[in-house]
Amino acid sequence: MKAKLWVLSAFLTLASGVWAQTSVLLETTLGNIQIRLSDETPLHRDNFIQLVDEHFYDSLLFHRVIRNFMIQGGDPTSRHAEPGQELGEGEVGYTLPAEFRTPQLYHRRGMVAMAREGDDVNPERRSSGCQFYIVWGKTFSSTQLEDMQVRLDTMTNHTVTLTPQMLSDYRRVGGTPHLDGQYTVFGEVTEGLDVVDRIQRVMTDDYDRPVDDVRILRATVIR
Repeated sequence: MKAKLWVLSAFLTLASGVWAQTSVLLETTLGNIQIRLSDETPLHRDNFIQLVDEHFYDSLLFHRVIRNFMIQGGDPTSRHAEPGQELGEGEVGYTLPAEFRTPQLYHRRGMVAMAREGDDVNPERRSSGCQFYIVWGKTFSSTQLEDMQVRLDTMTNHTVTLTPQMLSDYRRVGGTPHLDGQYTVFGEVTEGLDVVDRIQRVMTDDYDRPVDDVRILRATVIR
């Protein structure tokens, strides 16, 4: 997936040391989303905090929305985009080294990860410096997850193993397990997953851009 490319306390099963004391509040035109950042991915954590402190995300769009998959934002060219304009190519001029941290951080519903260029031009799977996505995904059966493990073995050279906790979450909560070990997960939604649901259901055009703009009005660091 290119840069054009609940989760409630009952589901928070990861070790307490994974999570930073820092969160980010996204105030959007469809409601507020609060994201807790991870200490396991310090490069991504610090980069996201810096961009928020610089008001980089203020007034940017969720420019790519795919139902039952994810919502993506952070393209700086989206701030003043014309209706119907194709988006997704805007960047900040740098990329971040991958910080894959499975099984601590994986693509269950509500997790936050960075987009990136494809493997053909980005074999190191470095992250975009600014474009991020929030996972929605779907639930999987045990048989589907067995097949997914085979797929992951091929795509990640046997570096990702779906643990019992991961399997349970993908069966009960949902997510996008085929992205594990390929895109850096660095946070999770702790409040406003209903807003993410609302956004991922909006009508989109042929570029997967919402027909009616969904905008991040303001992003704020909560320390």
